[in-house]
Amino acid sequence: MSDRDLEDKDLETAPHAGLEIELRVRRIHRRDLNKVWDFLKKVFRDVIRETVEYQRPRLKKHFFEIYEEDGVEQLLFEAKKGNKFELIGYAEFAYEIVGTDNWMNHRYFDRRNMRPLFVEELAVHPDYAGMGVGSFMLEQIDHAARLRGCTHVVLEVAENNEDALKFYRKRNFQKLDAAIFLARRLNVDEELLGPRTIKMKKKPKADVKAEPKVKPDTE
Repeated sequence: MSDRDLEDKDLETAPHAGLEIELRVRRIHRRDLNKVWDFLKKVFRDVIRETVEYQRPRLKKHFFEIYEEDGVEQLLFEAKKGNKFELIGYAEFAYEIVGTDNWMNHRYFDRRNMRPLFVEELAVHPDYAGMGVGSFMLEQIDHAARLRGCTHVVLEVAENNEDALKFYRKRNFQKLDAAIFLARRLNVDEELLGPRTIKMKKKPKADVKAEPKVKPDTE
């Protein structure tokens, strides 16, 4: 069975219509890292094909480093199935700008007296979309933000991710003065020149030396 078949089999976990399930939230543990990484790959595999930026850490190594980073919260949201709990949501956020490669400009928020909580990742199992899981996750994030004295929740979403945009706008998220990706097609020639014909030179005739004439012997 291929990796893709295993992924598709794992996604066949949606509860029956009308069935109530229990959701719980807990902090991530080191033993969860591989499972959560695989979960993020499944959730974002279709989104990533259509966006310029990766919507999750690009490298597994980077994701593991986040666990060791101070100031970053990683929460798991699980649904109870029988006597077990299954991972159906993941949230990652920080109370300040972290990381050396972060594009966020803290002065933007300082000048506006904003004390944001920064959402780095928010992922819901696709089979549980529209069941209130995302709302529960945002409720938990809002709760954490208030406890820390934050005034705003800030996140990033691709403009062509229409479902996510609709979800956030419905919950009063507004676009900040942030950059968007623009592109313009250029009319350029191929890097390598195309084939062309050349005119061959005529082969020069070889120089032929005349043989000296021999006078016939008349004697």
